[in-house]
Amino acid sequence: MTTHTTSESSAAAPLLDLQALVVSVRRRRRFWCSLALLGLLAGVAVAVLMPPPPTAVTKVLVAHQEDQPNDPGTLIRTDVALLQTTRIAGSALRSLESPEKPEDFMRDYGGIGLTNNLLQITVTGDSDAEAVARAKALADAFISDHVRRIQQAASAEAKALADQRDRLRDELAQVNKEIGEASPDSGPKAAANLESLFARRAELTSRISDFDQRAAEARIGTPQLIAGTQIVDAPRAVRHSLPRNAATNGAVGLVLGLALGLAVAAVRTVVADRPVLRRDIAANLGASVIAELPHRSAGLWRRRRVREARARLTASLARTVRGSAEPVSLLELGCARGTGVLALDLAGALAAEGPVVVDGLPGLRLAGRRPKPGDPTVVSGEPTVVSGERATEPAHQERRIGVGSVAPGTAWTDLRYLGTRTVLVVRVGHGSAAWLHTVARQLADQRIAVIGVVLIDPDPRDRTDGTLWDGPHTALRGQNELQARQNGTGQRRTERLPMWAARVPDNDQEAR
Repeated sequence: MTTHTTSESSAAAPLLDLQALVVSVRRRRRFWCSLALLGLLAGVAVAVLMPPPPTAVTKVLVAHQEDQPNDPGTLIRTDVALLQTTRIAGSALRSLESPEKPEDFMRDYGGIGLTNNLLQITVTGDSDAEAVARAKALADAFISDHVRRIQQAASAEAKALADQRDRLRDELAQVNKEIGEASPDSGPKAAANLESLFARRAELTSRISDFDQRAAEARIGTPQLIAGTQIVDAPRAVRHSLPRNAATNGAVGLVLGLALGLAVAAVRTVVADRPVLRRDIAANLGASVIAELPHRSAGLWRRRRVREARARLTASLARTVRGSAEPVSLLELGCARGTGVLALDLAGALAAEGPVVVDGLPGLRLAGRRPKPGDPTVVSGEPTVVSGERATEPAHQERRIGVGSVAPGTAWTDLRYLGTRTVLVVRVGHGSAAWLHTVARQLADQRIAVIGVVLIDPDPRDRTDGTLWDGPHTALRGQNELQARQNGTGQRRTERLPMWAARVPDNDQEAR
């Protein structure tokens, strides 16, 4: 029933759980905070080790013949593009008498249009004086080129108008010649032709006068454009502040590092598919979450709460072990050290009954607690730690607490010798969803009943429910009482079944 329910819940789960994604990214805060700090330090280091070169800036007012009030900035963008040409760069270098190539000089300056008619030129150099001289030469070269282009355009327009005027004058001379040769006494037809010649002469005279005026206006407008193009802000060196540059670069590096860290953490979370919410862990393992323990490296202000939670968990597990006629084990996933400590605490709480801790963890984590040859099994109420090889030996009157692992590479067939009932101690975010399914399936194949799940290092902001509400065998209290009834102990325990469990009949009792 648990496997079926888990499959249905997995199939109905959304493709991307935003809540789980946020929690997983928040759990990786050390990673993306480290990247953010690294970006901050890198930005400050760049500002200190690679200071900006000496820079000079100047502003040029550019007058255009085609200026319009609704111009979207096309003309000034054209001026910026013209500034980045070898013709202007070469002219500036010639005025500076510099042997540098125009192509190399073009990499040291740039322009930006502040308005439709205001151009700002920024130039770098080896020193402030050189940068200022370069900016002055570049501005002068741009103005000279701009004025030359204006004059050339005006001259071309005036020449075109003059050529048209001269053509009309030649035509007017021909018309005057025809008028002089015509005779007024030649008849009505000759009179009509003479009248048309006079009309044509008047038209040509008017057009010649118009072309003269337009040519004069073209020449008159050029000085205004030339005078309007000038340097309005003399070249000056830009003062760089090291603290301000360091703060700016550090802020940029911090933002970039933080963005990169968050992106990498989100991608790793989606790819790894490691459940971090208690509801997802319970659903994948098919067992309810019965307790939680913060990480052992909690701050000083939380250590008292950690000790209290650990004491409550130890007392709860001690009641479970006392009420069970079968051996109980603690199986870890990603928290071997914490599981060993928890097993020793549990054995200490049951020290009066002579508990034995069976160490089946990889690497023999509890080897330092084993008795030396010749020592008694229990000394002064302290628990005895034995290796996993003694797990198959008869326990006699001793109560065994097995400690094992369900990490990849586990010998699944040996887990049953540690205990037929188990508590899974899982570190949040350690195992993938596929591996949690594997653990649940392997434990079910070995007929090992899972009492519940203890989460290590859970997210403190997780508000999801880690209890499976689809059967009576998912709560710790109900499982204790049912186990006691099945064993025939006849003891009445103070715990009662939950309301939802009391209404659901036991499958074994229905079979009887």
